[in-house]
Amino acid sequence: MNILGQQTAYHIGELSEVSSARRAGNALSLKLGFDEIQSGRLALLITEAGTNIGKHAKRGQIFMRSLSRNGLNGIEIIAVDSGPGMFNPTKSFEDGYSTTETYGVGLGAIKRLAHEVDIYSESGKGTVLLMVIWNTEAQVIPGQWQIGSMCIPIANERVCGDSWIAVDCQRMLTVLVADGLGHGPDAAHASLLAVSVLEQAPANLPSETLQKSHQLMKGSRGAAVAVARVDLDTAELRYTGVGNISGCIYNHKSRQHLLSHNGIVGSHMSRTKEFTHAWCEDSMLVMHSDGVGTKWDINNYAGLESCHPSVIAAVLHRDHTRVRDDSTIVVIKRAQIACQ
Repeated sequence: MNILGQQTAYHIGELSEVSSARRAGNALSLKLGFDEIQSGRLALLITEAGTNIGKHAKRGQIFMRSLSRNGLNGIEIIAVDSGPGMFNPTKSFEDGYSTTETYGVGLGAIKRLAHEVDIYSESGKGTVLLMVIWNTEAQVIPGQWQIGSMCIPIANERVCGDSWIAVDCQRMLTVLVADGLGHGPDAAHASLLAVSVLEQAPANLPSETLQKSHQLMKGSRGAAVAVARVDLDTAELRYTGVGNISGCIYNHKSRQHLLSHNGIVGSHMSRTKEFTHAWCEDSMLVMHSDGVGTKWDINNYAGLESCHPSVIAAVLHRDHTRVRDDSTIVVIKRAQIACQ
């Protein structure tokens, strides 16, 4: 089960802001049971990523959240900027390579310190750097799915009104994205009710999950909700949605939109019809709330589709988020076809 939830965002523009992000990372690592060595590595990762933003892009953001896999705790750090980007991101991980008057050890150090690393950068468009560190040096066994997301509240709100969950049950993965009406704690309460339905009954069909969410959410603000289930044995994706949650499947660079019905879950919902679509080994599912615009196209980003879903989600969120709304985007694909 994956409930990555919302990230905590840290603006990076000055050296003091890097220090603030580092202190927050240290507090999170202590909460998750990191030892002194792993906490120190995390601090170095945040410092290197923040320093690179300040040096090359002048400003950007660092996003952090906790992870859990097979009983182990980890921390995901995503550094995002819209700066000049890199001409050769792979080369930049080599010690001694630098585009400024420095020793060029920053990205090389990151590659050595982090347990998982991925990067996407385009010249003139900015960079997204993913780093994951676990509270153990033991090998963390990857799951059969790679899942990435961005879940960010509107400015000046501490709680995001959007929520999501992904449940892996044998050969099936079910994903739910909910956007509570409005913003703040009441919107979050409504969207989390939908999450709780799937969490408690992961074997239900998407339409059943939507119906049960509707019943449970009566009396709340209500929400837009969409549910997708991928079944590897039948090579199918079943999808149902009510409200303005957008969904699409990418296959061989083609984009197939997933249909939702009008209405508000918990208020007025007339239809919960499921639609069935083909699912291939190289398919990718993208779902997002209306805090992310719909005019994006992965084909406009050379090579992005091969990156980790967390990187894909961060790039699309950076370029297409609507600043006047909570925003959530979830990206799912099979682990064996994603870059490691």
